Amino acid sequence: MKKKKGLIILLAVFIVLLLVYFALQSFNKKQEEKETEKEASEKIYVTDIEEVSSIRYNVGQGDFAFEKDGDTWYYSTDKEFPLMQSYPEQMASTFGNLEALRKLENGDSLEDYGLDEPVYTVELTDSDGNTTAVYFGNETQDAYYVTVNDTEDVYTVNSSVLADLEYTLDDMAQFDDYPNIGSGNLKKETITQGEETTVYDAENEDDAENIAAVAGGLGAVSLDTAADYSAEDADLPQYGLDEASRITVEAVYTQDGEEELLTLYIGKKDGDGNRYVMIQDSRIVYLITDEICNNILNIEE
Repeated sequence: MKKKKGLIILLAVFIVLLLVYFALQSFNKKQEEKETEKEASEKIYVTDIEEVSSIRYNVGQGDFAFEKDGDTWYYSTDKEFPLMQSYPEQMASTFGNLEALRKLENGDSLEDYGLDEPVYTVELTDSDGNTTAVYFGNETQDAYYVTVNDTEDVYTVNSSVLADLEYTLDDMAQFDDYPNIGSGNLKKETITQGEETTVYDAENEDDAENIAAVAGGLGAVSLDTAADYSAEDADLPQYGLDEASRITVEAVYTQDGEEELLTLYIGKKDGDGNRYVMIQDSRIVYLITDEICNNILNIEE
């Protein structure tokens, strides 16, 4: 009987401790929420744009402009440019609600902050066609002085916000995926140039050295430099990539136990140690070194 009574007491103590634990958890959560709300209410924003539909800027890399149509962002100069969406999305997020470090009260004239002749200008247009211009003036420690439109209100913002704009077109391009190919998974390569066709087959023992050579070339390809982001059929002859001029390389390889086919077109030399190359069904013309192309084609220099 005493043992049973002791168990009941222990159970009661456990329940009380459990209730205290959950009460403390709830209290701490509410305190964290209050602190978060307080911090949010104390933040200062230079801009407050609900939906950014276009962005224009020049921060030393040249003039860039992006616009949004529906849910898709485009490079304004060339809508066929294969733009990676994460870049303009991040720009819109950062500059649509640009957070300030502080707002200057009773500040000096715009000239004193370099805002009479801004170093950089970022123009944002919202979905209603309203344009907001953010001007960047002098840099001070790790911040820039900025103002918006003609308000003459001066803020400081972290200089790191400009990092979202410091990309080249190559950085922002969504290049084609390229498979991992090596002598271990290359099954066959077929090279066609005009009426001439050459085949290297991994199942042919006599082709072992050839397969190793062309696999080394195929495995060294890196699609990271473009000569043309959206080549039309009429543009292909200048690259030697029209159907009558190009060399067609078909590589059969295995991936995850399945046979796959890569079709690569090799064109003219560019005069700087590279050749123009395209992947089948892509409109991007890439530059790949002569050395790699020679390996793919099994040509000795």
